[in-house]
Amino acid sequence: MATLDDHPDAQRWNRRYSPEDVAGSPSEVLSRNLHLLPPRGQALDLACGLGADAMLMARHGLDVEAWDISANAIFALERQAESLSIQGVVRDAVAHPPAPEQFDVILVARFLERSLSSHLMDALKPGGLLFYQTFSNLRIDDSGPTNPDFRLADNELLTLFAPLRIRVYREEGGLGNTDQGFRNQAMLIAQKA
Repeated sequence: MATLDDHPDAQRWNRRYSPEDVAGSPSEVLSRNLHLLPPRGQALDLACGLGADAMLMARHGLDVEAWDISANAIFALERQAESLSIQGVVRDAVAHPPAPEQFDVILVARFLERSLSSHLMDALKPGGLLFYQTFSNLRIDDSGPTNPDFRLADNELLTLFAPLRIRVYREEGGLGNTDQGFRNQAMLIAQKA
């Protein structure tokens, strides 16, 4: 695959990440639902950033491919995850989506590229699970992207992945006490038949 050094998104994310960075906390969709992971298998952490989710899946017995457009992010992940079963890959997933029926688990957190939804479903093996969490268009606070193209409409994850069996879905919107709960985002876990 050609180098991504000149890709504008790679440049932007390489400015954000440093090879010395340390992964933060894993996504809530994964950390709250670890019990749903298979005991072993192939996993993909797409747009992995510094790899907190990739490392958590690897610690739970999965062989993980961690893809990101940022070489700095992948370098930082590999530096932290030396003994874990993680293969870091610098990759533009939009230009080069995953191949069909490759993964038992695919995780996407805080990344939205609607054109990838059919590729992600195809990339799951039968019975495979998609863990997805990203920002919604209802903004309770200032977190997340300002560009509305990178925010979900109400219940949009349900529409994007409608062919899959919904196992977990959470999107609290502006209900109740907005100082508490899971706000500004939606999460979904869905299974391929």
